[in-house]
Amino acid sequence: MMKRLDHPALPRIVDIIDDGQTIFVVMDYVEGESLDKIIEKYGPQPQELVIDWGMQLCDALGYLHSQNPPIIYRDMKPDNIMLKPEGNLKVIDFGIAREYKEGSLSDTTVLGTKGYAPPEQHGSRQTDERSDIYALGMTLHHLLTGIDPRPADYIYVPIRQWDPSLSGGLERIINKCTALDPADRYQNCNELMYALSHYEEEDEAYKQKNKAKMKYFIAAVAMVLVMTVTGVAGQILKAYEINSQYDQLISVSDATPYDKKVESYLAAIDLAGDDPRAYLELLRAYQEGGHFGDNESNEFTARFNRNKEYFDKDSIVYIDMLYEAGNTYLYLYSGGDHTFRTRILKAYPFFKQVAESESETNPYVDVAESYVLLGEFYSEFVVDATSVKEPTKASYLNLLTSLEVCLETVDRYQSDDAAYIKLIMYRELSNLLHDHRGGLATTQVDETQVINILNEIAQKTNELSVTQAVSLDLQRNIMAAHPEYVENIQRSYGNLQGR
Repeated sequence: MMKRLDHPALPRIVDIIDDGQTIFVVMDYVEGESLDKIIEKYGPQPQELVIDWGMQLCDALGYLHSQNPPIIYRDMKPDNIMLKPEGNLKVIDFGIAREYKEGSLSDTTVLGTKGYAPPEQHGSRQTDERSDIYALGMTLHHLLTGIDPRPADYIYVPIRQWDPSLSGGLERIINKCTALDPADRYQNCNELMYALSHYEEEDEAYKQKNKAKMKYFIAAVAMVLVMTVTGVAGQILKAYEINSQYDQLISVSDATPYDKKVESYLAAIDLAGDDPRAYLELLRAYQEGGHFGDNESNEFTARFNRNKEYFDKDSIVYIDMLYEAGNTYLYLYSGGDHTFRTRILKAYPFFKQVAESESETNPYVDVAESYVLLGEFYSEFVVDATSVKEPTKASYLNLLTSLEVCLETVDRYQSDDAAYIKLIMYRELSNLLHDHRGGLATTQVDETQVINILNEIAQKTNELSVTQAVSLDLQRNIMAAHPEYVENIQRSYGNLQGR
């Protein structure tokens, strides 16, 4: 069943080995952390982020349900959802998934996880697409409230009874997902996907606001018809446009405190999510503030993912925004496991979109392509101890080209902590060359090119003016390791020539 599936949110089966006694299934290694661990560490998750996750999961379930016959997952819960370093989700553990059997009155076994599984999964009738929708609703409820539904004394209550600040529209959606009777739930994932992408329209406040808008609109139209002859209708319609409020929100003074800037830019995004200008200003505010952790990443990516299909992809401002998003993740991101690998993988999707843009005025193509090559190298070859994939000579040559561009572009980075950020980059690039010295030698990559890049890193490190203790220590460590790194690389090439 799983071998024929191909979806970015589902693990890929690489091989199935049957030795006559045991069947071994070789699957993709899924890096990241399960959502139950995220809740355990950080508690309830931000509403916008959970909506984005819900849409990703809805898309994965919809894909399963579209198979012939449909595949019912039957075990949706935070434990079975992995959050990858780049922010996407992966659904794991298909141990109890089953194909839907037309005409069957009930499932043959009672399986699933109590608290997440719908009533029909406990033997009352056959599970179908709506059973997965129930479990997804319970999963979203858990993510938003932090309340685990598995304890015996658990009683379901709507999400706003746990947190009144949550959306009433989202509460209605989750209540519908978790209706006891499947007929009262969303009947397929397309319906649920649409509801999640328009959750604000379910809010009472939104509905009342729309009614008021309609009354205002009707009155305005009547006024326009009356006043057309006076030539002032155009001024009334122009005053009604939303642009003035948006422009005001993104035009805050440089002297405005950081928190107020961020608040203003987020409000502008919520007002007009398809305009990239507020995103760009928000990223620049993060850069000026010098901090971009999980909270900042979540508030940015949740809004970006929610509106990404509406952007004008050829707009130079959109490309600017993508490029700055990549830079912000690459240089500033402090979440996850704090490694350079996590930062480059977070930055990779943004640089990839820049590199693939068809805009004729895109000024970042070459730089973005180099970062894409670096990201692909880390993704494929700098995984973990379980990775057995070996880089080819072409992979290494692409890597060296990418490193040369990175060294050139990192010099342009400016912020209050630019020196420290640059030193982190120099250290990581030195370590990368040193760690792969055996592969570079084995694939006969030019030794001189490798040593020259390492020497350039050392030169830039030495020339950097630093005063802070943490930066001074980092600078000294890089310079102290340099002679040893050069010697070890030369030895690797020498040992190969001596064979």
